[in-house]
Amino acid sequence: MNKTPIDSFIDYKDRTGMQCGNYHIEVPKLKDGEQYRFHFDATSCIGCHCCEVACNELQNNPPDVKWRRVAHIEGGEFPDVLQLFNSMGCNHCIEPECLKGCPTNSYIKLDNGVVYHVDESCIGCQYCTWNCPYEVPRFNSDRGIVTKCDMCVDKLNVGETPACVQTCPAGAISIEAVNKQEWIKNDIYKQGIAPLLPDVKITKPTTRYTLPKNIPDNLRPEDERILKPAHSELPLVFMTLLTQISLGAFGGVFIADCLNFLGFSLAKVDTMVLFLAFLPLAIGLPLSALHLGRPSLAISAIKNYKTSWLSREALALGIFGAFMSIVALLYYLQAQRVLILLVETITLAIGVYGIYAQSMIYRVKARVSWDRDATTKTFLSSSYVGVLLMGFIFLLNNRVDLAITLLTVSLLISLRLVFVIYSEFRFYKYLKRDDRDFYELNRVKKLYARFKSIGKFRLYTLMFCAIFMPIIAILLLVNQYQMLALILIGLATIVAFASELSGRYLFYVTVVPKGLSGSFFAGNQRG
Repeated sequence: MNKTPIDSFIDYKDRTGMQCGNYHIEVPKLKDGEQYRFHFDATSCIGCHCCEVACNELQNNPPDVKWRRVAHIEGGEFPDVLQLFNSMGCNHCIEPECLKGCPTNSYIKLDNGVVYHVDESCIGCQYCTWNCPYEVPRFNSDRGIVTKCDMCVDKLNVGETPACVQTCPAGAISIEAVNKQEWIKNDIYKQGIAPLLPDVKITKPTTRYTLPKNIPDNLRPEDERILKPAHSELPLVFMTLLTQISLGAFGGVFIADCLNFLGFSLAKVDTMVLFLAFLPLAIGLPLSALHLGRPSLAISAIKNYKTSWLSREALALGIFGAFMSIVALLYYLQAQRVLILLVETITLAIGVYGIYAQSMIYRVKARVSWDRDATTKTFLSSSYVGVLLMGFIFLLNNRVDLAITLLTVSLLISLRLVFVIYSEFRFYKYLKRDDRDFYELNRVKKLYARFKSIGKFRLYTLMFCAIFMPIIAILLLVNQYQMLALILIGLATIVAFASELSGRYLFYVTVVPKGLSGSFFAGNQRG
């Protein structure tokens, strides 16, 4: 008797162990030291994207939020060419960066190894999307939170395999148990590596790969020619710069008080000047909430100060602002200079740490152009705008001695910043192909070329307003041309702010993350 196509398909599944359509396949029981993981067989995958569709249908995700993505990779020379697919959900890493970086402790590593996201506590800061080298967490703008693959943990708990496993017509995806220590010690570099994926050292992913033999050396993602600027993150552009300006402004107040304490006959600082130093911080910190998907929960960003740099930044800058208020109160009460200077020293140290923590938010291995010393140096050096601002305010109040002092300090800081920018320019100009992160860094270089006019504006205005104009202003003050110097410093402060805004804008839009290369059918991450 002739079999129907359905009968033939069922027989084929039985013979091959194919899991498509088996809605109650038993998953292996875990032993001590084991967790669940995905196994992906690249020799079987046909690139149909059924796994993506099944995942989105089950999770009710919008089209631009995909928890599982299929990458397209190609290589070889005609006629010996290869097209390779890689279907990736979450790798349920042994050392997940998303978990360590999350400021609200919204990630949990379950006993069965699943890296689970707690939607209720997520504030939508998207820091985990920066930390994950595979870009697994996806921001859902409709819900204002990040969501991610959880290996269909509800199905897993009752012995069912995830939707992607059940749907794959080629049986390319399966669930396995893995001993974590043995995996790290013996197998991760043999079976955990696939073409064009980030270094497994970053998070120790658990996904096992079966790859075809004789893979060409020239594999490249099929979306290689697609290069879009990253999200501009305008609230963060202003927030980071304003908080750094506030640090520089308070540093100017601290310098003035130190010199007075040491016996220099300089004009005294008053409460109003301190308020003006505090003002950029007071404006900048609330702006960061505009970046969040759920701004009403912003205060919970300080929860994970033990491992998250974002929590440390929020906490440190909040304390920095509180201590500036205490210093203002001490000024108002005309407290002893020794006490004021002691509190100011503590306040400045907290502020410096806050901006350092702010820079470390971006020092993540998944974004190599950010993960450089230049990021920390730039964030700290941008404080020169605040010092310049204090110089203008002191001169506006006829405090020429303090103005000259702070202009000199601002000049020294900005010279350091020019050197940092020049070093970065040389780094990208002489970027070597054998660099471990050449692919991402070369794409960053191409984006910088695309924004060449903004880069020139940033450099030339920095040279002019932060170095040339303060030098001229100092010469004018020495020769008692106070009004001309005041106009010059005011103009320099405004242009310096614009210069740093343009530089910070470039910082965000030119970043190229590591991720699943070739997943051009997946929705953009805030592109």
